[in-house]
Amino acid sequence: MDVDNRTRVEAVMSTPLQTISAKATVEEAARAMREHNISALLVPGSSTAIITSTDVLDAVADGRDASELRVADVMTAPVETITLDLMLEEAAAMMTNFGIKHLPVVDTDGDFVGMVSSMDITIALS
Repeated sequence: MDVDNRTRVEAVMSTPLQTISAKATVEEAARAMREHNISALLVPGSSTAIITSTDVLDAVADGRDASELRVADVMTAPVETITLDLMLEEAAAMMTNFGIKHLPVVDTDGDFVGMVSSMDITIALS
């Protein structure tokens, strides 16, 4: 695939979008990320959120019990989202400006359809 900074997010995002309940444990989230070889999960709800591998690592490093701790306790909400047609360069700029590494992707109806990470963009542009 010929990828450059004029490429749209749709070409590099991870699909299908993996989700987890805010009521799930952090341990369950870590297992799901490992199973799907990803570093973030969407947490659907009234205020959309994500939990990342960094959230999991921070919780464990702080001595918190991942088998008892809920996703809701460590997730980030609300989250920035992007559309399928956004250019990679714009997504990268958003990540830099907001200091984040993941952006959930929505379609024209506002439905979540994927996730793009800073690693997806780096790989696509290298």
